[in-house]
Amino acid sequence: MSQMRLNPLNGRWVTIVAERAKRPSDFAPRDDLGDPEEGRACPFCPGNEEETPPALETVEADGSWSMRVIPNKYPAFDGDEGFAVHNLGPVFVQAEASGIHEVFVYTPDHDSGLHQLDDQHAADMMFALKRRLSEHADVDQVRYTQAIVNHGREAGASIAHPHGQILGLPFVPGEVLDEERAFARFAGGCLLCTTVEAEIAADARIVLATDEVVVITPFWSGSPYELLIVPRRHEAHLQDADDDSLAAVGVALRDALGQLNAVLGDVAFNLGFHTAPHQHTGQYHWHAHVWPNLITQAGFERGTGVMINVLPPEDACATLKSVAANA
Repeated sequence: MSQMRLNPLNGRWVTIVAERAKRPSDFAPRDDLGDPEEGRACPFCPGNEEETPPALETVEADGSWSMRVIPNKYPAFDGDEGFAVHNLGPVFVQAEASGIHEVFVYTPDHDSGLHQLDDQHAADMMFALKRRLSEHADVDQVRYTQAIVNHGREAGASIAHPHGQILGLPFVPGEVLDEERAFARFAGGCLLCTTVEAEIAADARIVLATDEVVVITPFWSGSPYELLIVPRRHEAHLQDADDDSLAAVGVALRDALGQLNAVLGDVAFNLGFHTAPHQHTGQYHWHAHVWPNLITQAGFERGTGVMINVLPPEDACATLKSVAANA
């Protein structure tokens, strides 16, 4: 069983998962990386379904599967125990890491990526994500669901085949709690609705905009080419968004990552969807973040939490838009 341990200096949970160290690619020296999958079949490719646990959900297209959701073979969160905190000493606080950990194989094509999905597939990906979050919301011990995509070994992907992860957590992460507090403090209505209006008026950091969604290199970008994807329809929970809004987000995400790929090549990145915690009814507006893996956090960033961005977001936006204009 995984454990959660509380860091008393910042009040945030750390998850201890010894089983995940058994993954084939973990702890491999960078000089010895080569191809970590060489000599073994990809468990996420069609024909190798027996290499994974049985699918929780399968989406079919043209007589074969187009997406699969499967239990993670090395879960960081697993089990149906309720959230219980154990005080083991004056500064030793521990809890069971119960919850859900799923792998979302969003394409059968090993050499594809989010930036190569067609419109319908990009929409179907978001619809599948909505279904998973809706199911997680009905699980008693799950308080928050985090959906992510780690693209590239440098971004934390242990298998090259395009996939994401969906984690049902027994607690609300500190990052999301901080965002909730920011929404609650903001006096001008919705923080992100206002951000969209302000960025459109400024017209310096809008990568793309439609009636349903806006992609921004935000004013406060902490790293080069950081992207913020905001649906225009105000919903706190991703699973409450309607099909038009979800489809638009999927296509916009595809297009923005295509622009990123055209500028930087096949760069590693992290994608994270932020949605209001399950059962929370306070002010929030679901959205997504993309963080290209272009820099390494050094001692200053880790020691202070203050990011140093060497590329102004206005310049990043202009570069991305120029690629779209020349397409």
